[in-house]
Amino acid sequence: MKFISSTATLLKHLQTISGVIPNKVVIPILEYFLFEIRDGELTITATDLEITMRTKLAIEAREEGSIAVPARLMIDTLKSLPEQPVTFTINDETKSIEIKSDRGQYQITGDNADDFPKYIKMESANTISFPASILSSSISATAFAIGNDDLRPAMSGLYFQVLKDELSFVSTDGNKLVLYKRLDVKSDKEESFLIPKKVLTLLKSALPVNETEVLMEYNTKNARFKFNDLELVCRLIDERFPDYKAAFPTESPNKLRVNKQELASALKILVIYANRTTSMVKFALNGSALNMTAEDFDYTNKATESISCDYEGTPMEIGFNGRYLLEMLNVIDTEEVELALSQHNRPGVLQPGEQFEGEEISMLVMPTLINY
Repeated sequence: MKFISSTATLLKHLQTISGVIPNKVVIPILEYFLFEIRDGELTITATDLEITMRTKLAIEAREEGSIAVPARLMIDTLKSLPEQPVTFTINDETKSIEIKSDRGQYQITGDNADDFPKYIKMESANTISFPASILSSSISATAFAIGNDDLRPAMSGLYFQVLKDELSFVSTDGNKLVLYKRLDVKSDKEESFLIPKKVLTLLKSALPVNETEVLMEYNTKNARFKFNDLELVCRLIDERFPDYKAAFPTESPNKLRVNKQELASALKILVIYANRTTSMVKFALNGSALNMTAEDFDYTNKATESISCDYEGTPMEIGFNGRYLLEMLNVIDTEEVELALSQHNRPGVLQPGEQFEGEEISMLVMPTLINY
């Protein structure tokens, strides 16, 4: 088996899917790429058994075949070579792979393609499509709030809720919750499922920045994302996601409106002085000034900041984890933000000062107990 490919093109495709390969493998074959040549096209696959990514590129080839290729060794080799066509010659019997460039020859040993895990088949799948920008925006808005607690697997992924008139994305770690809605996506069927966090990281780095259409297929066990020459298929998290709607307060009569950048600047310095465990910043709300205090009693450190605001409601003192608020502010693009509150021991709901057309975002943050 023999084929020719550009070093830069091949390297780009390998790097796109290499993030699937786990750092610690139980099965040695997972450290390999699967190369398959059919009809002048090279299909490359990487997997960790739960997630599989596949990409395709055109090559010069006279024969068809397949072989498992050491992933790290192949990437390091291509990164060390200048842009040029290179020739791959593969001995089907010995699994030897010879790479020939303008200045040298390099030989590595592959493995049997039959030992590589089989590609996950999608059966009885529903489909929905939307621009890549929508998926990219949803990941950016929600990924930071996904939990990392192995004991709570239902919070370790992004909840996709496909409705007839909208597509909702929800994430939570128990302390903060993000609900991101796209009102410009329609579907004939209603369904919901949980996508693992690692999948989001892989998709975010691979998604194009243009309006390329993403085809999403899903059933009760798996989901597949297809765009351009790339496919990603993953096993869904088989857990029941918390009732996120019940977490939002039914009434929040107290409204705080403030400049986003001024609030973020104040919080950045306040969290330096806050308790290292809680990162609590106390908000004192009364009239046109927002007074904020952070204090670490263990080290007798204290800081205060005051910024102008528009507050409508009863005077209140409430504490929040300043780092959580900063994470939320980082995904809001409007000049102003609004924080809706009910009581000092009830969660606050942070939203942009105005919602953009076709999307809505609401972020819930739990309060931190103030020790008076």
